Amino acid sequence: MDTLLYKAYLSILSNELKPAMGCTEPIAVAYAGALARQTLGHLPSAVSLCVSGNIIKNVKSVVVPHTGGRKGLKTAVAAGLVFGDATKELEVLSCASPSDLSALDQALSSIPITISTSPSPDPFDIQVTADEVFVRILHTHTHIAALQKNGKDLIPPSPEETRDAPADMKNLLTVDRIVEFADAVDIADVQPVLDTQIRLNTAISQEGMSGRYGAGIGRILLRSYGSSVQNRAKAYAAAGSDARMNGCEMPVVINSGSGNQGLTASIPVIIYAKEIGASDSDLYRALVVSNLVAIHLKSGIGTLSAYCGATSAGAGAGAGITYLYGGRYHEIAHTIVNTLAINSGMICDGAKSSCAAKIASAVEAGLLGMQMSKADSQFYGGDGIVVKGVENTIHAVSELAREGMKETDVEILHLMMQT
Repeated sequence: MDTLLYKAYLSILSNELKPAMGCTEPIAVAYAGALARQTLGHLPSAVSLCVSGNIIKNVKSVVVPHTGGRKGLKTAVAAGLVFGDATKELEVLSCASPSDLSALDQALSSIPITISTSPSPDPFDIQVTADEVFVRILHTHTHIAALQKNGKDLIPPSPEETRDAPADMKNLLTVDRIVEFADAVDIADVQPVLDTQIRLNTAISQEGMSGRYGAGIGRILLRSYGSSVQNRAKAYAAAGSDARMNGCEMPVVINSGSGNQGLTASIPVIIYAKEIGASDSDLYRALVVSNLVAIHLKSGIGTLSAYCGATSAGAGAGAGITYLYGGRYHEIAHTIVNTLAINSGMICDGAKSSCAAKIASAVEAGLLGMQMSKADSQFYGGDGIVVKGVENTIHAVSELAREGMKETDVEILHLMMQT
């Protein structure tokens, strides 16, 4: 594989697979709040929070970690202001102590926090004005687009742009190159980030299965449908989401900015690798396939949309498991196309307990797509949204999600705001 391409793929993995505590949208709001407090030097007398509709959608119903079960935008920004550590980015609330809860309550009762909807067309926009400080997080969860005090810019254009894999780097992703990279990669180059993903995501999945979180989708799946490897792959991925959507304070390694997508892309592959006795090397290479396929599919859609990102991650999981069973480009391409044909169109109606059930559905679609490929069965160009060639189908689904579902997104938010 070309050296520059090899390095680009390593960079994509290292920048996309990051630890995060809690649902990443309220955490991004808390991060903005923490930046504002850090810049101001003290708690503000008043706060204005202006966010895009997709941020409202993904914060409304999910528990913010270390807040005693509290939900919502005001809780997220106040937590960042009161006890957030901006240097920790997506683990901004990880250093909370029990005494911080009373300080949070006091801030929520004494600091006026007004909320408005951003007119920006960008689906990811968070703006915090705290007295004379202004912070804007745009496009992605830690991209600081503006940091100002008394109208003076305090930072150059966001350093995040140099740390995160830019869009043109992700454009280098193709399914055939992903498989080539997985076959060729020096395990030492990917082991640190993948070991973290295996350790953290497995731990929160086990916690979700043993604890009582949300609707308990993972436990229900296991109790209802038994302990086959197929069902365990769905159940444990769902259990991780049960936990993180409902206040569990354990971190996960995200994929494409999402902990749920990180769980979906990793846990089924880990479970299948253990089931079939795969070597550590084969597990790492299969996780490379799963993660990069998920990133490839999601990059054309955008960070937030009306299209459930678990669908992309489920296709990634199916691709990774196909790799474990010896499949390579041909089989993996068919698995991806089959999966997208089955499940594309599942809506994202925000972060909340039902995400766990959607993860189970996405993993099931990925596994069915794989079984179809193993049986030499596939969907063909012209079958609905399927276009001839895996890259063409990925592009078509990206267009459907990014452009075709814009009005769906508006209607979802309208319905959510009525409850």
